[in-house]
Amino acid sequence: MTAPSFPFGIIPQVEGRAVVLTGDDIDTDRIIPARFLKCVTFEGLGVQAFADDRAELQGSHPFDLEAHQGARILVVNRNFGCGSSREHAPQALMRWGIRGVVGESFAEIFYGNCLALGIPCFTASHDQVLALQAAIQADPAQTIRLDLDSLQASTAAGLSWPLAMASGPRQMLRTGQWDATSQLLANDGALKKTAGNLPYVSGF
Repeated sequence: MTAPSFPFGIIPQVEGRAVVLTGDDIDTDRIIPARFLKCVTFEGLGVQAFADDRAELQGSHPFDLEAHQGARILVVNRNFGCGSSREHAPQALMRWGIRGVVGESFAEIFYGNCLALGIPCFTASHDQVLALQAAIQADPAQTIRLDLDSLQASTAAGLSWPLAMASGPRQMLRTGQWDATSQLLANDGALKKTAGNLPYVSGF
């Protein structure tokens, strides 16, 4: 598979190697411990993703294994991203390199924070997630494609797994509407015209 390029903001698919993180109810404090929330910007959060878990496992955490360096897809289990609403969690994952997530279910606020960053969160059944995780662990070097059009995860070898995503977030990712900053920049002229006609802005 050759990774295609798309217009900025439009995300019809995510492609790359994947990393598996097993376990239910992995909360945002595990994704990025609270002591790292003191940062003024999100820069540098990537290297601190799962800091405590990685320290405890002393190099054997999936995010530390050589086979998973550069992975763009994270495959998890049930209720991923629960706990506090900190937006630092998806920021840390994104800055580590993650561009798409597949899981059985996600905490609602975590899901929304990922969407705001253009990180698609796909869901799949328990059995399908386990099958996808097993395939990745059997061959970490293979490329996985998460497709928003077909709603499938697939490999170059022909393996595939059905995915799901609500129609609203799916449409936002496929059209670029998730990207609020680009939406504002694209409509700069209209915004300035509207602002100029507002009495509390123009002073008239």
